[in-house]
Amino acid sequence: MKYLRLAFSLLTIFPVGSISGSPQAGDSGRAAVWYPLVGLVIGCVVSAGWWVFHLVFPDWLAAALSLAVWVLITGGLHLDGLADCCDGLPAAASPERRLEIMADPHIGTFGVVGLILVILLKLFALAALPESTRLFALVFAPTCSRWLVLLAGRQPLARTGGMAADFAAGLTNRAILLAALIPLALLLAGSLPAALSAVLAALAAVGIFAFARSRIGGVTGDVFGLTIELTELVLLLTYATF
Repeated sequence: MKYLRLAFSLLTIFPVGSISGSPQAGDSGRAAVWYPLVGLVIGCVVSAGWWVFHLVFPDWLAAALSLAVWVLITGGLHLDGLADCCDGLPAAASPERRLEIMADPHIGTFGVVGLILVILLKLFALAALPESTRLFALVFAPTCSRWLVLLAGRQPLARTGGMAADFAAGLTNRAILLAALIPLALLLAGSLPAALSAVLAALAAVGIFAFARSRIGGVTGDVFGLTIELTELVLLLTYATF
């Protein structure tokens, strides 16, 4: 259960207790098999929150409160990666300088704009989700995105150290396949909307990886966060069209 607790501690603020044993290189990658399960739990919490909120508030306010719960339980970790990527990847600079910008703890103009746009788009997508598929979409989006981020571990690394390198060191093809079981089960249950949203989210992930390779030579931990945020957004936007 060490890696299950580690997955929750890396992706959420849920209290998981102390993790037994001393940390080993590659532990974050070995915990990756549990990432979609963590996404499933996140989705269930957000769905439950929306169900409660909409009993009291209008849909748009219930959507805003649900999104706040979503951000809270993930600790804003992936939004931080999104902001860093928005600051660094488009910069008119060398790859080395872009990496320095992404490592800077201060947020720049592009980071602020990127955060605002993604949060607003998620909010509007949540409010626009059809009643018949809303709860399923809120579960499917975080689950699927946390499987897609595993594919980032198979991309070239922009740095020899850091979170992405540790993740790649412990990630195995077997873990990727096993981790796919939960998203695949949801995909089959969700039929056409789930299939279409998953395909579009996968294309978005491939685009992110290609852009990161072209700008900084590979992926970083920030690119992982960007992948989760944008694939979640694509999944929600797709469901909002049905």
